[in-house]
Amino acid sequence: MKRNLARIALILAVPLFLGIAIGYSIKPSAAASRGEPDAAFDKSFPTAIRVQDKISGEQDPTSNNRRNAITRAIGKVSSATVGINVTEIVEQPGVDPSLRQFFGNDQFFRQFFGPQRYEVKNLGSGVVISPDGYIVTNFHVAGNAKEITVTFVGGKKLKAKLMGADAVSDIALVKVDGSDLPYADLGNSDDVVIGEWAIALGNPFGLFEINDKPTVTVGVISSTGMNLGRQGNAIYRDMIETDAAINGGNSGGPLVNSNGEVVGINTLIFTGGVSQAFVGYGFAIPINKVKKVVADLRKKGKVTREVYTGFEAQEVDARVARYFGLTEPRGVIVSDIFKKGPAEKADLRIGDIILEANGTRVNTADEFSGLLYDASPGDVLKLKVYREKKMIDLDLKLDKKP
Repeated sequence: MKRNLARIALILAVPLFLGIAIGYSIKPSAAASRGEPDAAFDKSFPTAIRVQDKISGEQDPTSNNRRNAITRAIGKVSSATVGINVTEIVEQPGVDPSLRQFFGNDQFFRQFFGPQRYEVKNLGSGVVISPDGYIVTNFHVAGNAKEITVTFVGGKKLKAKLMGADAVSDIALVKVDGSDLPYADLGNSDDVVIGEWAIALGNPFGLFEINDKPTVTVGVISSTGMNLGRQGNAIYRDMIETDAAINGGNSGGPLVNSNGEVVGINTLIFTGGVSQAFVGYGFAIPINKVKKVVADLRKKGKVTREVYTGFEAQEVDARVARYFGLTEPRGVIVSDIFKKGPAEKADLRIGDIILEANGTRVNTADEFSGLLYDASPGDVLKLKVYREKKMIDLDLKLDKKP
């Protein structure tokens, strides 16, 4: 019996002894009891101590960590982004109002009456490019405007004047009276890198009017050099593609890189035939092209396209491609050469098929025309020409129209 009692006492004593030993091993040192860091504890749990010290000794760093290149870029450009509301006069064939009671709106009778004029409200975005109030937007936003109102961050509204517009490039320049206005830095669209951050600012769905500041969306540069061809009077070449969401009202607003520099003017979207809302990709006019157009608009109020090639051409169809041995119907074929013109000096010949110009594939006559719309007298087009089943390189120096 006594032996059993001794054994039970021993079993109970072991946990008690271990508890005392463990308690002693983690007992705070004298330094820790005075509020000083324990060197031994710090060595075992250095991260916990450092975080605790930082939080207790400094402001919570979370807010600073949220500041990054994107937020800084938005801060630079946001105050230079504006909402634009316009009233424009639209003309369409129609029946004279005094006769409408007899003919209604029948399509047949419209041809016998003059066009009807009526006002249409439109909205878009813009970006201030100079402290004295010059603002860039799209032609389809303000190019036909009768009245323009610009809304700045904070809600201030100013009347603006149309200084010039160009339907082909889809660029318009308007101006408000002011000085020391916030304005955006214009970057270099030739340096745009596929995959870099892209930030779109603007007035989608008129939300600028509600919030008195632009809406911001973020994505990447999806592609560059996109040739979308002719749409209406506009020819869209070398467009910048982005997956940053762009919707109705964003037109004319800035597309910005992570340095806060404007690299494009947001212009159109692909809707995929589903709706008029963004479904994946938007397109912006490269800012280098915009700079060139704006320089003409400030100086002359319009863009004068006076380049002379010295030849006539037509689009290559399937029959022509088959006759000349091309694998696909694309390019333009030279049909006439004018004496002493740029084409003759460049040794371009009748029957030559132009397949590439300045590194860009020429698929249609419209695409080649688009190249010329962007050119100026004195510019050189580096052509790749298909002649007698061989590819040759020619330099065509453009002249001024005689």
